[in-house]
Amino acid sequence: MLRPHSLALAAALLGGLAHAPIHAQERAPEIATGYAEKAGWTAQKYMVAAANPHASEAGYQMLKQGGAAIDAAIATQLVLTLVEPQSSGIGGGAFLMYYDGKRVQAYDGRETAPAGATERLFQDADGKPVSRSVGVVGGRSVGAPGVLRMLELAHKEHGKLAWDKLFEPAIKLAEEGFAVSPRLNALLGWDAHLLRDPVAAAYFYDADKKPRPVGYVLKNPELARSLREIAAGGADAFYKGRIARDIAAKVNQHPTNPGTLSEADIAGYQAKQRDPVCSDYKRWTVCGMPPPSSGGIAIAQMLGMLEAKPLAAHLPVKGVPDAEAVHLFTEAGRLAYADRNRYVADTDFVPLPGRGLAALLDKSYLRQRAALIGDKSMGRAKAGVPTDLKLAWGSDSAIENPSTSHLVAVDGLGGGLSMTTSVEDAFGSRQMVDGFLLNNQLTDFSFDSADENGPIANRVQPGKRPRSAMSPTLVFDQETKKLVLATGSPGGSAIINYVAKVLVGTLDWNLDVQQAISLPNFGSRNGPTELEAGRFPPAVVDVLKARGHEVRQYEQNSGLQGIQRLRRNGKEVWFGGADPRREGVVKGD
Repeated sequence: MLRPHSLALAAALLGGLAHAPIHAQERAPEIATGYAEKAGWTAQKYMVAAANPHASEAGYQMLKQGGAAIDAAIATQLVLTLVEPQSSGIGGGAFLMYYDGKRVQAYDGRETAPAGATERLFQDADGKPVSRSVGVVGGRSVGAPGVLRMLELAHKEHGKLAWDKLFEPAIKLAEEGFAVSPRLNALLGWDAHLLRDPVAAAYFYDADKKPRPVGYVLKNPELARSLREIAAGGADAFYKGRIARDIAAKVNQHPTNPGTLSEADIAGYQAKQRDPVCSDYKRWTVCGMPPPSSGGIAIAQMLGMLEAKPLAAHLPVKGVPDAEAVHLFTEAGRLAYADRNRYVADTDFVPLPGRGLAALLDKSYLRQRAALIGDKSMGRAKAGVPTDLKLAWGSDSAIENPSTSHLVAVDGLGGGLSMTTSVEDAFGSRQMVDGFLLNNQLTDFSFDSADENGPIANRVQPGKRPRSAMSPTLVFDQETKKLVLATGSPGGSAIINYVAKVLVGTLDWNLDVQQAISLPNFGSRNGPTELEAGRFPPAVVDVLKARGHEVRQYEQNSGLQGIQRLRRNGKEVWFGGADPRREGVVKGD
């Protein structure tokens, strides 16, 4: 039986909507809506962690019936579409790291740009980038959704339960309704654009244009209808026929900001299997997502640079990292983000520099980069020059503020997964169709297409997948080859720092995954040193400033989930953690 370890799990979300002002680069993809301490959960054979209790329950039911981790993930995602529409859904995309007990696979369900897109998609008549709101809201930003094709691809290879069975929890909940949570209510009150879509307005708001209140039973018969069709007809029921026609019409007929996504773009979408990014870190092997995600490369670079640093000697004190730990971590982050911003994009269109992945993760190259970390902050790092670099790239100007969700699962069959799923900004493009919201993922492309250094790797191109920071991660013990950790997070371009924090917390500081998740968030995206507001004592901040750090403190609304293999009382158990900053819970046997 699953054993929660904290009464705080039942506590109401704390805090309100007030948040510290932050500059555009740091804009939170979703506002913070509370912090409730969690102490983690244990299970014996199987476990799932997701951002909403309804979603965790759906995944748990699949595992309980003998399902594989992918079965749990599908049921969980479908319920998230309903109960956490601001973050993910079948109108968006996802990345999935999967371990079946024998091998690790990376599944790419990232959205693609329509055939009608050009490099100037997010530029005005003078070739200048449009504003954030112009880029995000409407049809222009919608890419061909990828999550269902990806999940179907993984299910065909690894699923144990019938496809249609996985839809039952979400269909039932959509028809019978669910109580609006404090988080969803707060986000509806915060958002300035969703009311402009008549379909979304009628669903999420009352006649006085006020958000559905906490506890209101929200039913979604349109989503139930769509899910029944997909359950019966497979992903083709989404990508071909009624639903695809409705998506294309919604995008093309937007009254002020139409897009070009067509039925042919949707029908032609293909999910892909890619080679994972796996690198050794001390006595572990860490596997992450390859491009078009930048997460796997950036995290591997950070760990590679930190490996020679005395990070393990700087254990958190009372749950707070000291100034030296923050310094080392943020400097490594600056260097990794500099390379990410210059070199990483969809490798189906843009090759990685020199010898490809091997060049960016070369041990000697990372030692050279790590040698740049001194006693003082470097402020802003320059991109490195990997071996055999033959082409100069410009600097990216993507908005990259995704509203995202993360789930992890391990099954009783020896398998496990980590999956990050997104509609990009909060409530995506603010376009609702057939019961779900459409993504605005194309704004993860650079709005500029070139600069003085050359073409920008992550510029818009037809059929291309925008670069992402999503970082689903699996960690293995090198000696036993066992899966020891599955983790990941939402959070826009800060995802890389959130996930790297958990890896350092568990692997270097020997914390359990809940303790590591609950650590204050900190890092740098090659700009200011970013600290989670209210979590660091003034003495730490003062030391960082004295060492040249430009410190910005603001709410960092991660949504980390993690499952870890631990030894308790002489036997191995699974231990799960969920971010206290969101509504997530863990459930297992």
